Formats: sequence, C-alpha cells, structure tokens
Amino acid sequence: MIQGVHIGENTVLGAGAVAVRNLPANVTAVGVPARELRMRSEE
Repeated sequence: MIQGVHIGENTVLGAGAVAVRNLPANVTAVGVPARELRMRSEE
C-alpha cells in the first residue's frame, strides 16, 4: 500500500496491478504501474 494514493469510486484494478498515483472514479486500470485502460459506465 502506498500512502496518499487515492483510488476513485467504482474504479477496478486488474489482477497484479500496482497503483502508484491517484486514479479517477469509474475507470478500469491495469499494469505495473497501473494505467487507465477504459472508462467504466456508472451503472
């Protein structure tokens, strides 16, 4: 866990992804470091 990194609401990290910076709400992020893959619908 990296202190101070915020994961937005309804955001999904792929298996093994590492969030090293803030991620916005409603995205799917993958990789090392985690990068936004696509926007997620708010359903």
